Amino acid sequence: MGEITGILVDLFIIFAAARLAGELFVRVKQPAIVGEVFAGITIGPHALGLIGSPDSDLVTLFGDHEAARRALNVVFDVIAELGVIILLFFVGLETRLDDLLSVKGRAAAAGVLGTILPFAAGFGFVYATGRSDVESAFVATAMVATSVGITARVLSDLGAMASDEARVIIGAAVVDDILGLLLLAVVRSWGKGDVDVVELAITALAAVAFVVFAAMVGTQLIRRYSIHLERLRIENAPFVAAILLMLGFSALAGTIGLAAVIGAFIAGMMLAEADEALELQRQARPVYEFLVPFFFVVIGTKVDLGAFQDTEVLAIAVAVTLLAILTKLASGGLAAIGLGPRSAAIIGTGRVPRGEVGFVVAGVGTGIGAVSGDMFAVVVFMSIVTTLVAPPALAALVAGEREAAATPMEA
Repeated sequence: MGEITGILVDLFIIFAAARLAGELFVRVKQPAIVGEVFAGITIGPHALGLIGSPDSDLVTLFGDHEAARRALNVVFDVIAELGVIILLFFVGLETRLDDLLSVKGRAAAAGVLGTILPFAAGFGFVYATGRSDVESAFVATAMVATSVGITARVLSDLGAMASDEARVIIGAAVVDDILGLLLLAVVRSWGKGDVDVVELAITALAAVAFVVFAAMVGTQLIRRYSIHLERLRIENAPFVAAILLMLGFSALAGTIGLAAVIGAFIAGMMLAEADEALELQRQARPVYEFLVPFFFVVIGTKVDLGAFQDTEVLAIAVAVTLLAILTKLASGGLAAIGLGPRSAAIIGTGRVPRGEVGFVVAGVGTGIGAVSGDMFAVVVFMSIVTTLVAPPALAALVAGEREAAATPMEA
């Protein structure tokens, strides 16, 4: 059982570093998640190396060091994925379907524009640097989807999930996750040399059907039957049912090809209709506080700053990152016309973080040999920088909006 002890030590270090760094950053008026990502960078295998290195027992179990290292990373990734799943489940619990539908036009516009603009700008720039069309398309696809978990954490910590801006951001994330899924499927098939139009059409229909059916029909079922959960002869029956629904919908979304967090969000949104009566947020809060920080620390552990010693790669990475930020700001701003400049800035900034989404796309491209090592480093740089710069900017914008709203009342 020595291999289990080594893993537990790593998990202890991750959680302790997350809580300490998060608290330090909060005290200097910065979002906790920025501290958690920095903690991951610091303790990760590319810096201090406090975690991520398998002990002798784990190496013996898997036969060699590399296999043991990959197995250890799988453990971290699974726990991190559970963290972001519970995070988006909580976001769903704070979002009623009627509220989301009230901003459906703006959310759809932000999602569509937030797909077209980053992809077009990213593809054009990377292709202009002399890269192949397929590699350029992979980098551009990595620039498309927003890591909604990062934005949701900031808005939730600020108590701003009930705002129109938050609803637009979350709704747009659902739209561009579907569009990003289709883009990734097309680019992956292109990279392998066999684009299957029928398969892509089936994937698109399955994704849309899942989101629409689960949101519409599921919400109605919860409204009608949730009262019966308290009558079940099972201890903490509402909480047990909520966790089962969250995991089940996450798995179903992943099976279809959507991000698992979309399924978790929809499960939470369905249960939002009964949350006040069942007190699901109160019951699940300890699980949230335990698991969510793992997600942000694990993102940080994937950063290898040594990859940017090549000045050409660094220059491309900076340019791609700027394009990734500006195109999301522009798409959010255009979708927010009529809401005012501050709301437009909040929506645009909330759409900036790429986080783990960029890693996933680049990883798919690397796996089929379509993305080189330096372009993978570019995507990692873009994902990390957008993850780090967006939360403080978003927190400042939300605080500024509150101050502006309070000023007339004080006068």
